[in-house]
Amino acid sequence: MRSRTPDRLCAEAVDLARQAVVESVGESVVGAHLKANADADRLVTHTFECLDPAYRGWHWAVTVARAPRAKNVTLDEVALLPGADAVLAPQWVPWSERLLPGDLGPGDLLPTDADDLRLEPGWTGEDEPAPNSALVEAAEDDLVITDADIQSPPARAEIGAVADELGLGRPRVLSRMGLHQAAERWETAYGPQTPMAQSAPASCNTCGFLVPIGGSLGQAFGVCGNEFGPADGQVVSFAYGCGAHSEAAVLPAPPVPSELILDETVVEPLHIHPDRTSGSVEPDAPAEELGHS
Repeated sequence: MRSRTPDRLCAEAVDLARQAVVESVGESVVGAHLKANADADRLVTHTFECLDPAYRGWHWAVTVARAPRAKNVTLDEVALLPGADAVLAPQWVPWSERLLPGDLGPGDLLPTDADDLRLEPGWTGEDEPAPNSALVEAAEDDLVITDADIQSPPARAEIGAVADELGLGRPRVLSRMGLHQAAERWETAYGPQTPMAQSAPASCNTCGFLVPIGGSLGQAFGVCGNEFGPADGQVVSFAYGCGAHSEAAVLPAPPVPSELILDETVVEPLHIHPDRTSGSVEPDAPAEELGHS
């Protein structure tokens, strides 16, 4: 194994490395020489301190090389590299992993992968022959119905129309995993463990404002149709509840104030001028002050 001792001539080419950095970025952002590392035979990288305040903890790396039996050292490359305490951007995360509920806005498109575990193939009828194909015509020619009570089988076009009405004409539908994930989200948002449901007078399965939904999720969820409820237009669990339940107790009537009672058995004199004494005259007061002529 060859030694990683830096080549003497390459290690001594500090001035050449510094000059290369200065010519690239300017002398004001190039600091002191830090170290020289041997990358390979006659290949050394010189490290200089970076004085740019925007790149705290970074350093300039200049690589020099020398050909075999050559006396002159040549410049290889100049780069700005992060150090141990450098400020770095967070690791890039794909948009599909950064997407959160509510991030989708008007005009945005959210494609789904072909192998999305939340979806599974649905029934579209594409595996059946077309109505006017030779296979269908041959089958119709071979089929002879002698009993008048037996109806002929429906055409594929009629089956497709009924399937579209039932929602079976979609290329993909929710898988069992997708159904469970949807149920968990709805249970968390509007389920029996929420503070609103804990203080509700009754659950949604007995509320007249609950709108039923189809499919397997309709066995445990519905849509709230009460405009005054906190979950209006939202999918709620049958075990959810709120104070706007249709069968909630009637609000008590406001109390009727008692009749006004007047006590007329006691006469209370009213003093218009409390600072004066009504009906009393001082004995030493002259007649003029009393208003006598």
